[in-house]
Amino acid sequence: MIQTWPQLRDFALALNLPEVAIDHPWGHEVLKAHGKLWCYWSVYEDAAVFKADHDEREALMAADPQTFFLHPHYAPHRLVLVRAGRIDPDWARARLIRQWREAAPKRWLKAWDAAQG
Repeated sequence: MIQTWPQLRDFALALNLPEVAIDHPWGHEVLKAHGKLWCYWSVYEDAAVFKADHDEREALMAADPQTFFLHPHYAPHRLVLVRAGRIDPDWARARLIRQWREAAPKRWLKAWDAAQG
């Protein structure tokens, strides 16, 4: 299980996806994919922040409230928090790749997919 921001950051970077960069908006380290927030740790809770639409967020929180939750700051946004120490690497890998693909410009992604064979 992933327990800390450095572990999650290193895990995400090890995916070796292009167009990923470290940034420091608001003085807080984050990873951006294609210039958009991609992976970061909450400043309010000891938890990772992942993108999730409202329906998916509700389903995740209902299925496993010990792992998935929401801080009021994030409620208006399409995000869900995942508690430190409960971040499954397989779930995180799939989620990060999906979010990376969603952040990519469609033309760029089409060319990249074609180059991957």
